[in-house]
Amino acid sequence: MTRVNHIRLMVSAIGVPAIALLAANAAHLIGAPAFKVDKYDIKGEGGTDYVTVESATGRVFVSRSTHMMVVDGATGKVVGDIADTPGVHGAGLVTKVGHGFTTNSGDQTVTMFDLKTLAPIKKIKIGPGLDGIMYDEPDNKIILTNHSRPGTLTAIDPDSGDVVVTVELEDNAPEGAATDGKGHIFVNNEGKSTIQVIDVKTWKATASWPLAPCDGPTGIAYDRTTNRIFSGCSKTSVVVDASTGKVVASIANGTRVDALGWDPSEKLIYIPNGGEGNVTVVHQDAADKYSVVATVATFAGAKTITVDPKTHRAYLFQPERGPAPPPAAGATPPAAGQRGRGPQGPIIAAWFMAVSH
Repeated sequence: MTRVNHIRLMVSAIGVPAIALLAANAAHLIGAPAFKVDKYDIKGEGGTDYVTVESATGRVFVSRSTHMMVVDGATGKVVGDIADTPGVHGAGLVTKVGHGFTTNSGDQTVTMFDLKTLAPIKKIKIGPGLDGIMYDEPDNKIILTNHSRPGTLTAIDPDSGDVVVTVELEDNAPEGAATDGKGHIFVNNEGKSTIQVIDVKTWKATASWPLAPCDGPTGIAYDRTTNRIFSGCSKTSVVVDASTGKVVASIANGTRVDALGWDPSEKLIYIPNGGEGNVTVVHQDAADKYSVVATVATFAGAKTITVDPKTHRAYLFQPERGPAPPPAAGATPPAAGQRGRGPQGPIIAAWFMAVSH
């Protein structure tokens, strides 16, 4: 059989629809962007939780347990530090009024600071369980999600720093929050694997949506163009129709996800997998159709992320630790099944990572 006839036979056997599918997949792969990661050791002590970028300046705010480091995203250079933020989890930034806010679980306060000088303005007493924080720009509120009993959502006026309202939630472990700009705030409930909808006019919870097959939702983002919510979850993240609360798509990713990034103009979702030390990058092909375009290696443990929609760069941070010290002589070993990380080794590097393409 000649090569030409062999090819004709293959084409006939495969069929036109399959060939079209193969061609479409090939075109999609050819068009997929190539990603690179720049890593910088920014030094310093303290663990971490959230990272937050201020798009107007390109600065990235990196939580470090007792203080907040400020890094120039373009160069990886440390340009400032905010002290006295015990148990800090994250930062909310309001560029138009020049104020920033940090959630300090250690003393149950929020630090309000000057964005230009990084000098503290005042501490706002909130209560136990401070964790998530975001700026709801359409409603001009700083939103806190608190791991209290019961869990709560707190809204703060970004100009004055006054507490506007506290809303009781259905879960003790609320995580990320996002707004649709139409009077709704969506809150991921990690314990119950639901999204609650908060009406900002009444500050009441109006709906609770189950997120199966998602387990333990943390990071969240909202796409105004398609009216879709993205919930980051361990192993399987989901896309939710914000008008009905129905899960319309699922995305396979890694484990120990604790945040989610969204670049609306490039239609890319970034899911950080702390367990695997990588980021799953997903393209929104249509409102209910999503394709994984890359798995980008970062560093083991890096589980939160922030995306600058202006530069299209994603940022992560994770300290690297040396070996844990041996237990002290005569120390009681932990009980079987006891939770906790145990003693940790010293920080030997502090990796600030920038993902670009």
